[in-house]
Amino acid sequence: LKVVLLRWSVLGGCEVVPRRRRFPCSMAPKPRALIIGGQFSGTFCARDLKHHFHVTIVDCKEYFEYTPGILRAYVKPCHLDALTFTLEPVIERSMGVKFIWGEVKKLDGENKCALIKPIFANSTEEVGFDYCIICSGCNFGPFKPMGESLWFPTVHEDEMKVSDWPHIDERFIEGRRRHVLEEYHRLIDLNKKKANILIVGAGFIGVEWATEIEHFFPDIGLTIIDALPRVLGPLPDGAAAYCSDYMAAVGIKEFCDTKYDAKSPEFWKKIGMPNGADLEYVCIGVKASNYFMPQETLSEKGPGGGGWILMNEYMQVKKKDGSVWGDGSIFAVGDCNYGCIGEPPNWVMPPVPKISYPGEEQALHAVVNVKKLAKKGPKASLQKTWWPWGAGMFATSLGPHDACFVMGANWEKNSGYTVNWWIPGAL
Repeated sequence: LKVVLLRWSVLGGCEVVPRRRRFPCSMAPKPRALIIGGQFSGTFCARDLKHHFHVTIVDCKEYFEYTPGILRAYVKPCHLDALTFTLEPVIERSMGVKFIWGEVKKLDGENKCALIKPIFANSTEEVGFDYCIICSGCNFGPFKPMGESLWFPTVHEDEMKVSDWPHIDERFIEGRRRHVLEEYHRLIDLNKKKANILIVGAGFIGVEWATEIEHFFPDIGLTIIDALPRVLGPLPDGAAAYCSDYMAAVGIKEFCDTKYDAKSPEFWKKIGMPNGADLEYVCIGVKASNYFMPQETLSEKGPGGGGWILMNEYMQVKKKDGSVWGDGSIFAVGDCNYGCIGEPPNWVMPPVPKISYPGEEQALHAVVNVKKLAKKGPKASLQKTWWPWGAGMFATSLGPHDACFVMGANWEKNSGYTVNWWIPGAL
């Protein structure tokens, strides 16, 4: 409410005299912050920056999706409603920042602008910024040209051109729902035929997918393989053994130390499927999807053949020669970045798992440094990042009624503690 003073005038009346506002005569406008990606890390950054920056979030799809839970949706489609919500009402109405539903085609670090193609436009628009945080995530299909998989929507225009499901547009939430329903009905048909499925990769996705199918479609025969000596390679021995025992108890055949070779008859004989599988699911690895970034900022190696955004100790995007890209006002956090700093064995920061927990912690590091730069400029003393504690938490679902939870893991193989399992772990 405007505070006023009432002053009796010499004319016998009263007039309203506004109290002088305690603001400087000239106010600097809020700096502009562009956030690429409106999922875990992107919404975290926007919520923290919105009070002191004009924030814009851009995302290829119109909805948020809780990726760690998407496997359940394929075997129980109504579960998709618990994993998703439409972004625009939450970002613009509840959070109070700008949302652009579109794809970033090019990020220009030197001129501080992004070329964005809105969902319903035929051309790109230029959006300027003072600071940018890239939270664009990654894909999960290392054998596909652009990383397509069931576990993440196909949302890039070029990716849709080589998609295995070109009739579906997963940029729309109804397109995603349609894809989930199609896969669900395929599993129903396989269950009726008592078909055999091969799952390649006994990591987190492979184990969870095998146990989900077994619970909801018990007449499907399941075999899971992995090239490593045991399932769930990063987990401590106790947690891996617990998951392996569960799969054996429900009839899922497990073959470790076995390389996938679909063209070899000996491979199929070794895993007890001489006639092959009715369907194969590849559940290994990740693949970068940083198509809008210049090559000078992308790694030449790394999971899925490289292409990850290089960053320094302050989460700033850097070039291959080690220099900061642009003027240091662009940051990359979460699954889109290279995930480590330095070279083995003398790591500055060892490789970070590509999961949601460390992504949000890295987002906080970037937000802190954006605020420091906005306040003090190039002379600001920035906060160094570190290996996020959240990277050591792993929850492995074994169907609706069982799971195991590991905490305290680090970059050392088989580190961590199994702190919860069985029904309590699934709650």
